Amino acid sequence: MPPSLARVAFHAVAAGLTPLIPVPFLDDYALRQVREQAVRDQLKEKGLKAPDKAVALLAGSNEARGLGGRLMSYLKAVALFPVRKVFRKVFFVLWVKDCVDLTSVCLHHGYLLHHALERGDLDAASLQGDAPRKVQAAILAACQEVDARPINQALRRLFRSSRLLMAEATRALLDPKKGPRVPDREGESAEVKSLTDRLLQELWEERGYFTALEGHYERHLQSNLKPAGR
Repeated sequence: MPPSLARVAFHAVAAGLTPLIPVPFLDDYALRQVREQAVRDQLKEKGLKAPDKAVALLAGSNEARGLGGRLMSYLKAVALFPVRKVFRKVFFVLWVKDCVDLTSVCLHHGYLLHHALERGDLDAASLQGDAPRKVQAAILAACQEVDARPINQALRRLFRSSRLLMAEATRALLDPKKGPRVPDREGESAEVKSLTDRLLQELWEERGYFTALEGHYERHLQSNLKPAGR
């Protein structure tokens, strides 16, 4: 598996851990930081640097959670305090679902951004213009067309098998002295690395799925590039 895809998997896992941050609303901030760093890392690998606006667009930073999602985040944070055991168990199930959903979204987006860069859909000049918007639109459209249940089921198995998720999320995303941090693949714990490596294995076993995903992306990008009125 190419090192570039290893970074995609790592950032997907890191993003998926953010709902476990035990501080209300800080999880949203950490998620945005991780997703934007994931975009910057992929661009840097190709020798590219994008304006902050393009990075935010490609990272989906404008896709903020609604009030309901923020309220649920707060309630789950409250569940960390000494309350009834059954209450914590119920919210842990919801935490796992959030982890799976976010990892899946970031995995699909990261994979397709990697594919777009490999194809040359983004370069130094086009990053300054409208290309990031068109690429992001094609990525979103492609993701909406595929049935992600096989990937989500695999991710659910991964996260449920991790006994240390809460501690590892806090360690990976929060510095006790400096606050939120962006995880670094080289410096993370064995548990986070293990989740990443197992996710890479799932990527390899689902090659056909991701090849089909690429086809959806390419079709939508071609449609986006057609002049209006044709």
